[in-house]
Amino acid sequence: MTDTDVSVTKEPAGTVRRGGGDPATRGRTTIADGVVEKIAALAARDVVGVHAMGSGSRSFGAVRDRVPGGKPPVTRGVKAEVGEKQTALDLEVVVDYGVAIADVARAVRENVIAAVERMTGLEVVEVNIAVGDVKLPDEEDEETEPRIQ
Repeated sequence: MTDTDVSVTKEPAGTVRRGGGDPATRGRTTIADGVVEKIAALAARDVVGVHAMGSGSRSFGAVRDRVPGGKPPVTRGVKAEVGEKQTALDLEVVVDYGVAIADVARAVRENVIAAVERMTGLEVVEVNIAVGDVKLPDEEDEETEPRIQ
């Protein structure tokens, strides 16, 4: 075969081709808010300087988490609004004392955007971050206390 030869495959007579076009365009994919919230929460927790996710009132959360069978939800501190092509996120974080909050917020924003866009294909239009508390070095970590006494 030379560079100018062309190979043509013929379909048997009577063959009907079905569903022309790109398979990716045949149907619709929806992504639940909770899916985006989980991805964002895990990505935010990966950032150095983020102590925890959620409300500044950690004591209430610690009491709720000690209920037998209760577990802190993975998505605590994250709220997502998901559209067909875009999403917006609100995160509430507790940072470690001594970190530069602006740097931590920037790193959280970058990590969350990268993870959500890579995994979902959605465009992240905004990531709002509220720092609800600072974990002091001498504060006992409430989540390490036994849940049942």
